[in-house]
Amino acid sequence: MATTLQDPRVAAALNRMYSETADQMAQLRDKREDLERLSSMSSRERADALSAFYIPVTPEAGQLLYALVRATRPGTVVEFGMSFGISAIHLAAAVRDNGIGRVVTTELSATKIAAASRTFAGTGLDDLITILDGDALSTLTSLDGPVGFVLLDGWKELYLPVIRLLEPSLSAGALIVADNTEAADTRPYLEYVRDPGNGYVSFNFPARRGDGMELSCRART
Repeated sequence: MATTLQDPRVAAALNRMYSETADQMAQLRDKREDLERLSSMSSRERADALSAFYIPVTPEAGQLLYALVRATRPGTVVEFGMSFGISAIHLAAAVRDNGIGRVVTTELSATKIAAASRTFAGTGLDDLITILDGDALSTLTSLDGPVGFVLLDGWKELYLPVIRLLEPSLSAGALIVADNTEAADTRPYLEYVRDPGNGYVSFNFPARRGDGMELSCRART
């Protein structure tokens, strides 16, 4: 039986976006010096500066996210950092195939929100995805219901504030996946989830050359 990832509309959208991602790599290399200056900008300024660029999870990481959501069957999936929606499509495809759940995703860039909304509609997954427009530290405060799965893939220095914000809503056994954990800005987050006193069981694995993902289970009940 085919999965939603194999739906022609979904597969075509992912193929298109990954092709566009590959085409952008040379542009990103040319902008390396500009990108290094982004750390001194606000979240909004950085979002605007990168509004044309994907910077997505890899195809393999997307398939992993799909598998993890299928296995854990969360009622609510929260994504911090939607970009153009590649990871959200993988998450929503898993929710569709589970037959239960929803995806709540966050994004600052109006350009990316508009493009992702069109893509979600074209894939037929838009009924499962709610986009929160704005600063996640504000928009996620109104989140209702238990959260069973979290993907952290936005600005790295916000991983810890975001997960601390979500903690009251995390269900026992909730799974948190943090991408790009070789980035120096993720260090406070990693120290937090690796401290057993904070209620997580956490481990890291290499998701791609020179980078990794941190998987953390909310073990505290």
